[in-house]
Amino acid sequence: MGTVMWAVLALAAGAGVGMCAGRHMGRSAYAREINATIESARNDAEKIRSEAKADGEKTRLESVRLLEKAERDASAIRTDADRIVEEAKQKRDSADRIQAEAELARQRIEASAKDVHDAKLKEAELEIQKKTIERQDKLDKEEKRRLEGIVQTEARLVKKEELLDKRSEMLDAREAELKNVETNIKKAAKQTKKRMKQSEEMLEEAQKKLEEISEMTADEAKAMVIASITEEAKFEAAKIARQIEDDATMEAEKRAKTILSVAVQRFAGDYVAERCVRTVNLPSDEVKGRIIGREGRNIRSIEAATGVDLIVDDTPETVVISAFDPIRREVAAQTLKRLIADGRIHPGRIEETVAKVRQEIDERIREAGDQAFFELGIQNVDSEVIMMIGRLKYRTSYGQNIWCHSIEAAWLCGIMAAELGLDVKLARRVGLLHDVGKAMDHEQEGSHAEIGAEFLKKHGESPLVCNAVAAHHGEAEPESVYAHLAMAADALSGARPGARREILETYIKRLEDIEKISLSFEGVEKCYAIQAGREIRVLVEPNIIDDEKASVISRDIARRIEQELTYPGRIKVCVIRETRAVETAR
Repeated sequence: MGTVMWAVLALAAGAGVGMCAGRHMGRSAYAREINATIESARNDAEKIRSEAKADGEKTRLESVRLLEKAERDASAIRTDADRIVEEAKQKRDSADRIQAEAELARQRIEASAKDVHDAKLKEAELEIQKKTIERQDKLDKEEKRRLEGIVQTEARLVKKEELLDKRSEMLDAREAELKNVETNIKKAAKQTKKRMKQSEEMLEEAQKKLEEISEMTADEAKAMVIASITEEAKFEAAKIARQIEDDATMEAEKRAKTILSVAVQRFAGDYVAERCVRTVNLPSDEVKGRIIGREGRNIRSIEAATGVDLIVDDTPETVVISAFDPIRREVAAQTLKRLIADGRIHPGRIEETVAKVRQEIDERIREAGDQAFFELGIQNVDSEVIMMIGRLKYRTSYGQNIWCHSIEAAWLCGIMAAELGLDVKLARRVGLLHDVGKAMDHEQEGSHAEIGAEFLKKHGESPLVCNAVAAHHGEAEPESVYAHLAMAADALSGARPGARREILETYIKRLEDIEKISLSFEGVEKCYAIQAGREIRVLVEPNIIDDEKASVISRDIARRIEQELTYPGRIKVCVIRETRAVETAR
């Protein structure tokens, strides 16, 4: 209907327009225009009427289809509802049946449990009776065995009594023989006494004659002879001992100087000096605040993760890392450098960087151990030993790097072994491993020589190598010449000029202690510590100290220094006794 109304309105509008236009056109043209417009309006109205009729039919069909669908859905819902009600009834019946079956099963279980209980009681009674019978049989057998043992013991006692009777008869016979022998011995003793008495009388007569001739008693003559022989023997012994000692000393010094000079001449090594602190340079002072973090959380995280102390003071563009462990210092330094370069400094990033740096340091340690063994040509070494040698690269002694010192000592041992005609590879092995205990001496109790020898023993090193490591500081008895080579190489590497450094106060204190020990001996006039404390010159009073006492004093001073002081290398004690005879010619 709306469409028809719109068509009528359009027709009226067209007619109005035609009327207006007709004022200016002719009557015929005006009529044609009106007819054309009316025809067009009719066509449009017919077309609209057809479309409206089609839309209405389509709407009616759609309504019928929806109605049928609704009826089908309602029928399906009614069917489902009936089915659900039926299933509910069946389930209720099933539940009642299951409950009845459960009650029946409970009654059966109770009856079965009662039967089982009665059966177990009967079985237990039978088991007790059986065990009682077995125990009684066992007791009867044991009693029978005891009776048999008693009978056998009585038989053995009877045999032993017979043997004792036989032995008693034999002892009686031997006693008679011994009495005869004793009688013969007494007779012989009487004859011997008579002969001894005669000999004594003859000796007394001879002694009286000698005393009359020499005008001296026997005791005086004996004492004079003993004193003369003793004095002569002491003089000869001292002379021979002095000669042997001088010859041996000269030969040993000559041979030792030759070997050591060849070894030192053929090897020249460097060293790396380390301290207990390390500095890290910063690009600017603004980075210090980022390292410290909000309320100090970053610096606390770094210290907790690395185990070092960070010192952030007024020093421009510098952070100081303080720790006794060089590996921890290295880890902290590398961590700081990476954090500064990355720019992200927070606790999570710090822990991640520390873990990564520690892994890299472990790889460096292994590479350092492999490098040392490869450089010296040493093979068949346990992996733990290689790691410990690598850790020595981060250990120092008096400022000397222990890794470099060990390699240097290994070369010196090898050179000296070649000069002496010994096994060069074994000597190098001893020299390289002699200070392996310094890689763990802060973790275990004991000297580094002792714990190093125990560590090598656990990891398959030979007893000869372990003894050389344990004895290279005199803490154990050397069992081979390789132990002495380790001592000499260790002293050479540590005592050479420039190898080690000391604090000035410690150095002066050691010199004062050396001189104080030397002056404490009687007869010492003056003493001087020279050659950086590696030699002590002791001047003694010649009227109190003779040559023999001078040797004794030098030995005693050396022992006191060994017991009371700690020092690198060796200290030579030289006692000087000067006697001057002055006479004036007139």
